[in-house]
Amino acid sequence: MIVNFSKMHGVGNDFAVIDLVTQAGALSPSGVKGLAHRHTGVGFDQLLTIEPPTTRTADFFYRIYNADGSESGQCGNGARCVAKFIYDKQLSPKSELVLQTSTGQLTTQRVSSQYFRVNMGPPELDPAAIPFQPGPGEQAPFSAAFQDGSQYPFGIANLGNPHAVLVVNRVDDLDVAGLAAEFRTQKHFEAGVNVGFMALTSDAVITLRVSERGAGETLACGSGACAAVAVGRVMNLLADTVSVEMPGGAVKVTWPGPGQDLWLAGPAIRVFDGKLKINDRS
Repeated sequence: MIVNFSKMHGVGNDFAVIDLVTQAGALSPSGVKGLAHRHTGVGFDQLLTIEPPTTRTADFFYRIYNADGSESGQCGNGARCVAKFIYDKQLSPKSELVLQTSTGQLTTQRVSSQYFRVNMGPPELDPAAIPFQPGPGEQAPFSAAFQDGSQYPFGIANLGNPHAVLVVNRVDDLDVAGLAAEFRTQKHFEAGVNVGFMALTSDAVITLRVSERGAGETLACGSGACAAVAVGRVMNLLADTVSVEMPGGAVKVTWPGPGQDLWLAGPAIRVFDGKLKINDRS
């Protein structure tokens, strides 16, 4: 089955985006994994499909597949790219859209043709909702010790995806893959966890690297940027508007505090359009 797609990215976090509103198609985990391969496939961190909503309160449903074929509940960079795709392909005339995902709904706003804002909703900070099971006597902020002798405080947040954010002195020379793998074996996250490493430049600027479930380290992670700011705010380290600098570029996160909606703003770029072959074999 041949379908049209667009290759897109949000500050380097890259996607294949498929319209399943005006064209038909089915995807399997193995098929997505093959397409994600950077040498023999299209190459992407996630594949996004845009589908008709299942509720009247949403304009579209969008599904998120990780590079390993597993599904994810949320993607802030992906939401901006989906909004850009819908605008470019004239699937809706609206400048503000309600997008449904497998874990809820969010609102996107078009600021310009290549810059979009996303209301990610209030971050969920309760360990039971991450879900995260602290060890006996553990209380926030938590602490993680590693075999190399390093030890970092960390906090947790869920914005449709579970995140743990470690506060470090600098991110440039960190073994993100190794530390994230060790962290995941140490701590009990029932649904797995995205692991972020955050260093403060000031209370309004941070640098961040993120290892995502099912994708590994990406050049940027939208929900990870949001989680980092939420954790930093709860720890009284950050202002309410923060520039989050990641290897692929910067986004802006605004969060007044607990119980309030969190907004993510940044670019969404369509790189090229093409055709790909998909199948529904599992």
